[in-house]
Amino acid sequence: MASATLLKSSFLPKKSEWGATRQAAAPKPVTVSMVVRAGAYDDELVKTAKTIASPGRGILAMDESNATCGKRLASIGLENTEANRQAYRTLLVTPPGLGQYISGAILFEETLYQSTVDGKKIVDILTEQKIVPGIKVDKGLVPLTGSNNESWCQGLDGLASREAAYYQQGARFAKWRTVVSIPNGPSELAVKEAAWGLARYAAISQDNGLVPIVEPEILLDGQHGIERTFEVAQKVWAEVFFYMAENNVTFEGILLKPSMVTPGAECKDRATPEQVADYTLKLLHRRIPPAVPGIMFLSGGQSEVEATQNLNAMNQGVNPWHVSFSYARALQNTCLKTWAGQPENVKAAQDALLLRAKANSLAQLGKYTSDGEAAEAKEGMFVKNYVY
Repeated sequence: MASATLLKSSFLPKKSEWGATRQAAAPKPVTVSMVVRAGAYDDELVKTAKTIASPGRGILAMDESNATCGKRLASIGLENTEANRQAYRTLLVTPPGLGQYISGAILFEETLYQSTVDGKKIVDILTEQKIVPGIKVDKGLVPLTGSNNESWCQGLDGLASREAAYYQQGARFAKWRTVVSIPNGPSELAVKEAAWGLARYAAISQDNGLVPIVEPEILLDGQHGIERTFEVAQKVWAEVFFYMAENNVTFEGILLKPSMVTPGAECKDRATPEQVADYTLKLLHRRIPPAVPGIMFLSGGQSEVEATQNLNAMNQGVNPWHVSFSYARALQNTCLKTWAGQPENVKAAQDALLLRAKANSLAQLGKYTSDGEAAEAKEGMFVKNYVY
């Protein structure tokens, strides 16, 4: 009894001290530091993004590197010279009325500083057509050490100073393409590297006045079905938006350039436009916040008609985002072949470009029909392990 009394008196607080003891033991308030981005260009970024994501319009991707442009020219028997590249790019930006269907044009660095064959700045030509000039800013893919033969995208070093110069030259949005390969995994390392690189690029771009197009392309390569593409796309876009949030990217001032959810190019089970639309829209609703103004799909080696049909199927209902296109080959292929490097074919080639631009404009509005499409426009353009 004596021991119990001693314990009580030695270690337990007196009744009058209970409140004080409990108060002293309560946890202290924790101060949480939060970063809220308020950049100098925020209002302009939102305005630019909304301009590009305007009804019935999409993006002409003409940002092929000089080497890739050379491959395109070689396909019609032309040498890869600056004069030939200039002639082709002049053809692409000067069709009268192009701005009715095209809201933005992604340029390669050479083109941003280039003039047409008539001596007028290409940036000025685009602006006069109410087409926003954009610029490819990544430095290409290189092997990712420690991965399953996968890649990562380089170009963050010096990006801020380059983008400041591009803004002064007239560019108002940027593009950064990285890729994820399903046959090679994709590994956790490759997905996280792609997402982190895109997030850093997006934050740096917004800080320099350029709307970032965020493009983690899930390559068409492989024999996998559409379900596997859907599974991988969900993972990739979850990581991308997580890291963009971590980097304080303003979602209202970005555009996305995703792949459509399709089976692998070598899969025997092909998907209809309705199936592609169903899976793709399900992905978007699960992963993309409504704050994002525009989803500008890449064609990824689909035929001209296939890319347009799939886009049209996605616009049969109301979407919280502007669902549109950012096509390169799916706008240029017939145009390039029609031109064939001959001055007398320029008008016909531009008519071919306008035809495809109008078709995709109608698809953005959900009003496209493939009636009357030429057989050539239905030819697939998939290239295994495509680089540019």
